[in-house]
Amino acid sequence: MGKLTKFFNDTVEEMRNKVSWPTYAELQKSSILVLVGSVVFAVIVGAMDFVYDSTLEWFYNQF
Repeated sequence: MGKLTKFFNDTVEEMRNKVSWPTYAELQKSSILVLVGSVVFAVIVGAMDFVYDSTLEWFYNQF
């Protein structure tokens, strides 16, 4: 039980004193960057899906 308590105490100490937390402005910039990247990725994957679906539909309608 002592090892577990030491682990949690060390974890709390490290999170408070050794971790460099971003400022609110940095956090906003990073969040916007992730949001924009996710939307761009979703649009690209959606476009690829549409092209593949259209191509396969055209191909199967040839028979």
